Amino acid sequence: MLKHWKKFVVVLVSLVVLVLAASFIYAKVINKADDEFDSNDVKDRLTTTIAGGTTDATPGSTDGVDGAWAISEGSEVGYRVDESINGFNTTANGRTTEVIGNFNVEGTRVTAGEFTVDMTTFSSDESRRDNQFKKRIMEVTEFPTATMVLTAPIEFGEVPADGTTITATTTGDLTLHGVTRSVTFDVEATIQSGRVGVLGQIPIVFADYDIPNPSFASVTTEDNGLLEFVLIFDRA
Repeated sequence: MLKHWKKFVVVLVSLVVLVLAASFIYAKVINKADDEFDSNDVKDRLTTTIAGGTTDATPGSTDGVDGAWAISEGSEVGYRVDESINGFNTTANGRTTEVIGNFNVEGTRVTAGEFTVDMTTFSSDESRRDNQFKKRIMEVTEFPTATMVLTAPIEFGEVPADGTTITATTTGDLTLHGVTRSVTFDVEATIQSGRVGVLGQIPIVFADYDIPNPSFASVTTEDNGLLEFVLIFDRA
């Protein structure tokens, strides 16, 4: 009897070691979270040639920024969530390029703006994560889009010169998972060769938007995450 018990303990310990080893390998080696968007992502995308030619705006002048602007090729929106797999920390993220929107500039103010994201098109490096995201977590069949609508003008003080980056505070209504809340966050805007690039992050507390905690089985997540974006604009 004691001999059989010892064998059982050895098998159990071996299984635990295997599970922990597999969790470590996935969290630290297999899982490939993208780096956070940064200023270099904006600049790289601004220099990308766009189909149909370039704009005729004059960089650095009021005429170069006044008017309507529309989201263009190179824009991308993503989510980031810190998670733990059997005690091993990693980051889950997914992204989509299916985003549309616009903003309007008058002098040194953005007077109106909004963007809409197709939540059904988010993808990551893990299909099981994508299935959880689209079904149990974000319920994209019922809530297929997320929107951000500017509710106060963005003041940027002066018309930035071509190639420069400015930081401004943005306030708007974010609608996510069918719930609308006011959010305030900073954005970086870069003017380059007649195009505008905007970089930003919006912290998200899941409970604020009636989003269930993404934790599942051996995966434990934080109760919050980040909505991050790079938006490239051309003249509308």
